[in-house]
Amino acid sequence: MKTALITGASSGIGEEFAKLFAKDKINLVLVARSEEKLKSLALALQEEFGVNVKVIAKDLSVLQQVEEVYTELQQENIAIDYLVNNAGFGDYNLFAESDWKKQEEMINLNILALTKLTHLFLPAMLKNRFGKVLNVASTAAFQPGPTMSVYYASKAFVLHFSEAISNELEGTGVTVTALCPGAFESGFQKAAALEESRLVKGKKLPTSKEIAAFGYKHLMKGTKVCIPGVMNYIMANSIRFTPRSLVLKVVRMMQDKAN
Repeated sequence: MKTALITGASSGIGEEFAKLFAKDKINLVLVARSEEKLKSLALALQEEFGVNVKVIAKDLSVLQQVEEVYTELQQENIAIDYLVNNAGFGDYNLFAESDWKKQEEMINLNILALTKLTHLFLPAMLKNRFGKVLNVASTAAFQPGPTMSVYYASKAFVLHFSEAISNELEGTGVTVTALCPGAFESGFQKAAALEESRLVKGKKLPTSKEIAAFGYKHLMKGTKVCIPGVMNYIMANSIRFTPRSLVLKVVRMMQDKAN
């Protein structure tokens, strides 16, 4: 049986990804800060699907703990065939008024942890001539984002990094997929204090389950970039033909609080 490692697995699309892998009889390594939530999910998946589920409680915004995940799996001879870099968060504020520690943790988690985990697990995938990596980016990756400047920039990194290495890996049996959802139902908006923005308030948003199912399908197909939702796809791709000054104004309008 193959094994998938999922970060940010205790809730949201991370939890939904875990269910999809388990349903396909793929063993799991679940990583998040909340050990209690992970253990509860692990037990449910083991009972329903009969897969092995290993739980690792770590704060991946601390780079040393990222390396500890890899070391623990090496010591137990657990090979990773699927890597889902889902852990990440955002912050809604003017950059000059933001809390620096939160911005630093965001960069560490959204960029450094994702990049480090990919770098650690890719060599074995290449040696085995099989592996699939899914990096959760966002439609935010396609433009700058006033009031969420660091978050948008971090997702631009995820998208460009994923596209670049997917090109490097062509013909190796290893694929990299960047999942770029728009806003969807999750704890993200609350954590980022984004609930009152025009982007979210009053909108009927897709569920975490729907986004995970879309991403899982494209991960298995080896799609380089996948964007759920027709309007999200059109908007993400139309930006390249739109003056940058106008893009900034539109994004700022959408991000600002609804009246």
